[in-house]
Amino acid sequence: MSVYPGRLVVRYIEGARVEQIQPAGVDLTVNEIYEFSRRGIISIEGVELPQYRLKEFENGRYVLKPGAYLVRFGEIIKVPSDCVGIFLPRSSLLRMGATIQSALWDPGYEGRGVGLLIVMNPQGIVLEKGARIAQFILMKMVEPPERVYCGSYQREGM
Repeated sequence: MSVYPGRLVVRYIEGARVEQIQPAGVDLTVNEIYEFSRRGIISIEGVELPQYRLKEFENGRYVLKPGAYLVRFGEIIKVPSDCVGIFLPRSSLLRMGATIQSALWDPGYEGRGVGLLIVMNPQGIVLEKGARIAQFILMKMVEPPERVYCGSYQREGM
């Protein structure tokens, strides 16, 4: 696999601004943050997602205590049919005592995706809507897949 430079990645991201383009990817921003309000279940029969509640702003900011949160990004991603996408935390997020986790975004996925934000700083952190917290990268597959993504998260958040 090879990694696309940010100037090419941005072609597959709707809503990105010029300052979000990086040498090896494009920064993703906070749109909404959700708190987990119920547990989820993964069984051999399927998945029952937990319930979430939208976190309230405090003076235009999200004030986050230590814990796990679901972040909906502000940008719409369209993964090309010959690529996979992932994101990594920005170093400034790590330096604050927090990280964000990604699952693999399959070829053909389209949507305003989510990440798992984990706040480990005992003092918590503060994020503004629109803050850049992750960097999205695209990796070209060695050969095209037999099929593209058509699962239940297709076009999520749009």
